[in-house]
Amino acid sequence: MNNLDKIYQENGLNALAFSKAYADYLITLINQLDHSKIAECIQILEEARQNENTIFIIGNGGSASTASHIGNDFGLAVIKKTSKQSNKSYRALALTDNVSVISAIGNDSTYNNIFVDQLKVHFRKGDKLIVISASGNSPNLLVASEWFKEQGGKVIGWLGFDGGKLKDIVDLPIVVASPKGEYAPVEDLHLVINHIIVTWMQFKILNEDGII
Repeated sequence: MNNLDKIYQENGLNALAFSKAYADYLITLINQLDHSKIAECIQILEEARQNENTIFIIGNGGSASTASHIGNDFGLAVIKKTSKQSNKSYRALALTDNVSVISAIGNDSTYNNIFVDQLKVHFRKGDKLIVISASGNSPNLLVASEWFKEQGGKVIGWLGFDGGKLKDIVDLPIVVASPKGEYAPVEDLHLVINHIIVTWMQFKILNEDGII
């Protein structure tokens, strides 16, 4: 039985009580985040910006939508909050967004290759990869991460549960530690991590531009 099961058992069909208990549980998970690893993630991404490297983001299902969200935030959300005069912005590309490419690879090759084949086209030395997965065991993410590391690229994992197989593959695992099966809270916190990082990015560039 995971924590969501317990929340439901304790609150039954009382929607108000369930909502409050769910929110309280999210606060518990937030308080357990390893902020030193989030800071390390920020420094890796900042290094990518300084060197004009690309930050690729991948994930499946709900994590695919998070990847798209991150791709938007790291690029457009950062630049629209700044002076737009900075010479260097964050080059972020969510490989979840091109349906034509994904369906072509899935149809002509295998679904396991939908991300790695895109990386084979776009990867350049110094690029970074953010791989998002609650379970940490999705085959297409494992294949992509292993290939990326073989090329000398650095892989950051935003993971859940016990980190799964990806925890031992990525260079930097950020794990939302929770019982297996708690997908919603893990996905919630991945977005929190995104917003921590993108807000820092905005202030970083504002500072460089002398605005703050």
